[in-house]
Amino acid sequence: MNTTGQVIRCKAAILWKPGAPFSIEEVEVAPPKAKEVRIKVVATGLCGTEMKILGSKHLDLLYPTILGHEGAGIVESIGEGVSTVKPGDKVITLFLPQCGECTSCLNSEGNFCIQVKQSKPQLMSDGTSRFTCNGKSIYHFGNTSTFSEYTVIKEISVAKIDAVAPLDKVCLISCGFSTGFGAAINTAKVTPGSTCAVFGLGGVGLSVVMGCKAAGAARIIGVDVNKEKFKKAQELGATECLNPLDLKKPIQEVLFDMTDSGIDFCFEAIGNLDTLAAALASCNESYGVCVVVGVLPAGGQLNISGQLFSGRSLKGSVFGGWKSREHIPKLVADYMAEKLNLDPLITHTLSLDKINEAVELMKTGKCIRCILIL
Repeated sequence: MNTTGQVIRCKAAILWKPGAPFSIEEVEVAPPKAKEVRIKVVATGLCGTEMKILGSKHLDLLYPTILGHEGAGIVESIGEGVSTVKPGDKVITLFLPQCGECTSCLNSEGNFCIQVKQSKPQLMSDGTSRFTCNGKSIYHFGNTSTFSEYTVIKEISVAKIDAVAPLDKVCLISCGFSTGFGAAINTAKVTPGSTCAVFGLGGVGLSVVMGCKAAGAARIIGVDVNKEKFKKAQELGATECLNPLDLKKPIQEVLFDMTDSGIDFCFEAIGNLDTLAAALASCNESYGVCVVVGVLPAGGQLNISGQLFSGRSLKGSVFGGWKSREHIPKLVADYMAEKLNLDPLITHTLSLDKINEAVELMKTGKCIRCILIL
C-alpha cells in the first residue's frame, strides 16, 4: 500500500506530563513537508537522556511529547527538495544535525551545527508538529521522536547507511556509542600508552572505555558506584575498576596514589557536577585532560578555582565530536567490517509497548542498553 502523501496512523509512546509513565497510543503522522523525511522506525534505544527526563519535573520541555532519539529505520517518503535519501533507504536518526553550511560544520574541528540552536527541537521548521493524537497536537523531541512507529525528521538530521546493516544493532550509533567512543578518539585524542579514567559505566561510559582501548591506552580505570558494571567494563577494555563508596579517601586522591602523578585523560559520563569535579581533580595537574561527556544539570556551577592554572584542560564533547551525516555512515561501515562491536552494549530487547518495563530495567543498573523494536 502506497502511503506517500497520506496521514499514517501508528503506535507511539507518549509522555503526557512530567513524571508520568509512557502511554502507548494511536497517533496520526502527517506527510513530510519540504526538506523533511518520514521514516518507519525499526529500532530505537532507550538512552540515559530519556531516563533523566523521566526523573525530573524541571526540564524545559513541552508536553505531551514523543521522546526517543537513538533510532534507525527505513525512509517511507520524502518531502519536496530532499535529495540525499529516497524511499527504501536505511537511515539513522540524528539529534545533532549537519547542515553543511554553518561555521561549525565548515570547520574541520567543529560539529555543533548552528541549526541545533536556531531550530525549535520540539517543532518542525514551520513551527508546527507532524504528530496528533485524538485531535491534539503532540510535540516532537530532539528533532527525532523515535518512540513512534513512524516519525518525520529534517533531511539534515538523517544519515543514509549500508543497506544490509542490522538496524537493531546500529541504532546505538545514533547516540550512545558514538558519543562515548568519539569522546575518547576525537575530543580527548587519547594517546597510545596513556592512562585513562572513566567516571560512569553506563552505555556511554562503556563506549568511552572501548574508545580508550582502541586508541591504545595502557591503563583504563572504570569508576562507578555499581559493582555489577565492573565485569562488563573489564570485558570491554577496563584494566581495573573502583567503587568510590568502598574507598577511605576521595577518589581523586586514590587515583593520584595509583598513578603517582594523576590521570592523563579523564571522562565524566554521568552528568553530575560533583563527579565532574572529582574527574577534573584526578587529572595530571600539568597536562591532564578532562572531557565532559554527560549532560550536566541546567544552572549548576562547577568550582574550578586553581584547577586549570597548572596546565590541566577541561573540554566539552557533543556526539563524540563526529560530524553526524558525514561520519555516522563510516561508523556503520566499520561495524559491518567487524572493526567495532556494539553487541556487548545491548543487554535487553523489548517491543515498544513494553517501554515502561525497559525504563524499570534501566533503573536497576543491570541494563546497559535496551533496544525497543517497533
